[in-house]
Amino acid sequence: MLVKVLIADDHKMMRDGLRLIIDKQRNMEVVGEAEDGQDTVRQVRKLSPDIVVMDVAMPKLNGIEATRQIVASRKNTKVLPLSAHADRRYITEMLRAGASGYLLKHSASEELIEAIQTIIRGKTYLSPEIAETVVDEYRRAVTAETPSAFSQLTEREREVLQLLAEGQSRKEIASSLSLSVKTIGTHVEHIMEKLDIHSLPKLTKYAIREGLTGLD
Repeated sequence: MLVKVLIADDHKMMRDGLRLIIDKQRNMEVVGEAEDGQDTVRQVRKLSPDIVVMDVAMPKLNGIEATRQIVASRKNTKVLPLSAHADRRYITEMLRAGASGYLLKHSASEELIEAIQTIIRGKTYLSPEIAETVVDEYRRAVTAETPSAFSQLTEREREVLQLLAEGQSRKEIASSLSLSVKTIGTHVEHIMEKLDIHSLPKLTKYAIREGLTGLD
């Protein structure tokens, strides 16, 4: 079986490196590349890949939100998150979003093919060094979760918050999401009310802390 792979990462050098590894495999083919979350979702709908190698921290739509949308609309497409960060929140939120594992970027050259093969077999792949983090998180899990952006805000509000934190104006966000500036303003008001955060710098810090946008 030929495994169709879509590579999603905002750094061309990283995409080129991943493509080089995958192209060496006779049973794998890179069918497309994407450099932001919104384009990733569009290409998944267009190309129907078997697996998406997805950077967690991407512009316009982060990997967590992109994964949610892909998993919800394409049951046969699996997502392999790829990240430079072994942060607990990134890992757990990606898994909650429906990802089929978690791979650290510095291990990609050694683990990428094994990870893809594992996921295609219907199993979950975790880089060995973060497996303990995942186990610890489930041990710590309690019925009442600590509120997060993913439980307090709607999908659209999270999209708006990410773009706002990435420096886009309300007009730019409206254009990007095909909404009116007034509607974006309403979303921003709701975000501030729900989070009880009423300044852009604090919203930006919150978005970074919650994994809605990148650390770098």
